[in-house]
Amino acid sequence: MKISVVASALLIAIAAQAGPDAKPAPSTQRSSSQPVASDAQIEKAIRARFAESKISTNKFQVRVQGGVATLEGKTEVLQHKGTATRLAKSAGAVRVINRIEVSDAAKQKAASNLATGRRRAQIKRGEVTGRR
Repeated sequence: MKISVVASALLIAIAAQAGPDAKPAPSTQRSSSQPVASDAQIEKAIRARFAESKISTNKFQVRVQGGVATLEGKTEVLQHKGTATRLAKSAGAVRVINRIEVSDAAKQKAASNLATGRRRAQIKRGEVTGRR
């Protein structure tokens, strides 16, 4: 009880010394609406991440304006579209507009894989698969 009274008195004394025009300390948290890096820096970082990954063969176009990355291009691999979005966000983009087009062949391949059950998530550990 005595500690809380002393702490309250101390806070009141500090506030009185600061005066009525005192401003609160600036927040150290970054606002999600303001990019930390410039658009050019974000674009360069996205291009670097693309170059280091398997999606580099697609040669996607990247534009960044106001921290928002716009991705364009075509791919023959369905997963490359999602990978491009994740890489752009991890490179500092506030938001990503993904206009990458997936080929019809890639869409059909993914659909047939689902139809035939070729998904790793469907095979549980310890389940007998018939192979030895």
